[in-house]
Parts: sequence; structure tokens; C-alpha cells
Amino acid sequence: QVQVVESGGGLVQAGGSLTLSCAASGRTFGIYTMSWFRQAPGKEREFVAELRRSGGGVTFASTYADSVKGRFTISENIAKSTVNLQMNSLKPEDTAVYYCKITIRNNGPEYPYWGQGTQVTVSS
Repeated sequence: QVQVVESGGGLVQAGGSLTLSCAASGRTFGIYTMSWFRQAPGKEREFVAELRRSGGGVTFASTYADSVKGRFTISENIAKSTVNLQMNSLKPEDTAVYYCKITIRNNGPEYPYWGQGTQVTVSS
């Protein structure tokens, strides 16, 4: 089993910055993707950023939603099974609960594990 815990959310003014952290524990061997999603009130959960194994599994490739490109940066410390999301130039529309998703894959199916989420509120 894998446990996923997010931290770092809070209240920030528009134009400010926050860094979210996500730590996976338990049976974390075989981490394949490390992602951030968000869900605003009344809206569906949406993709924010992802790191996916590439280069034969040695490195990670990143992808971002268009709405956060150039403002958010996803990074990892795979040795510690952690992934961060540096968020700059925050806008009120970035207000949401942010969720971390880890997938595990070991020569078979890919299994997803989600955290409970952390609230980010951006005031105008």
C-alpha cells in the first residue's frame, strides 16, 4: 500500500507564490508518474502538472496544463519519494484544493494513489 500526503497550502495574495509538497510512503518502489491536480468549488478536478518516467526510466519528463505554463514548476526527489509544485504569479482562479497523485508500475498495471488534498486560496 502507498500513502500520499500533501502539504504547503494556504492563503496568498494575487501575484504571490506558494510551494506545495507531496510525500509518498509505504511500497513506493516503481513510481511511474507524480502529478498534481486541482479542484475548484463547483468544478471538476483538472490536471495541473505531471512528471512521467522517460529515458528508459532514468529520468522524468514534465508536462503542464496551459493555464499554469510559465508560472508553475513541478520537481521531484525520487530518492525521498517526494514531488513539489512551485507556484508563482498566483491568480484568484488558481484557488482550489490541490491533489497529489502517484502511480506505481512494476512490469504490469499502473496503480494510482491519491492524497487528501491541500487548500490553496488566492485573494485578489
